[in-house]
Amino acid sequence: MKKIIAILLMLVMLVGCFASCGGDNNADADNGSSNAASASDLAYIQGKGKIVIGITDYAPMNYKEEGSTEWTGFDTEFAQKFAEELGVEVEFIEIDWDSKQMELKSKSIDAVWNGMTITDEVKKSMDVSNAYVKNAQVVVMNKNKVADYTTADSMKSLKFAAESGSAGEAAIKDAGFENLTVVKTQALALLEVKSGSADACVIDITMANAMTGEGTSYADLAKGIELTTEEYGVAFRQGSDMVATFNNFMTKVYESGWLKTLAEKYELTLALEA
Repeated sequence: MKKIIAILLMLVMLVGCFASCGGDNNADADNGSSNAASASDLAYIQGKGKIVIGITDYAPMNYKEEGSTEWTGFDTEFAQKFAEELGVEVEFIEIDWDSKQMELKSKSIDAVWNGMTITDEVKKSMDVSNAYVKNAQVVVMNKNKVADYTTADSMKSLKFAAESGSAGEAAIKDAGFENLTVVKTQALALLEVKSGSADACVIDITMANAMTGEGTSYADLAKGIELTTEEYGVAFRQGSDMVATFNNFMTKVYESGWLKTLAEKYELTLALEA
């Protein structure tokens, strides 16, 4: 009888041990999940000591001077200032603009910061900052033809080029222009017009101001009509605390006058001044 009681006591102890051990493991797993979920994007970026910015070659926002391997431009300098504020390094990576949402979600990049137009579609897949620069989608063509095309209807038969996934492509489609060639960058859209492969392209007015006219590589091209007006924002991952962090930083450098000086350097109009 004593042996039976002893065996029963041992079984009770073993069951209690299994239950407590399993409970501890589950608690650790739950805590780990909770910690992972609550970890901020800001902490992640500061922890690795670097913010990775997804861009395309787009003057005057992000571009390289002839013969240089370093990026420069309004967004470049703005991002560098932000990184300095965070206490981290900044790395610029050229991306396929059509894949920006995927690059951000997979953490290949930490922000899309390249004269990105704020749209409802963009907001569905990324969290976007307050607007910082005003922009428009403008038709660019040979300067000798601009006077012949002063309305959208007059351009229906023209062959257009635009960057894939850009606001320019959307503006062309919204205007009902059916003859469209999509290319990888806005710079290539300009090249399509310069080479005669397209009659016109639709790009950001910020780029058109910087890249066309006397003294540029596209001296024979000029701005035509504006199809849309818009604003630029910086995109971060959905649910990211980087949006509030950036908005606070932007207010700070605007009030100090630093941001206005930078905008004047690149001949841009700040959305904060509207």
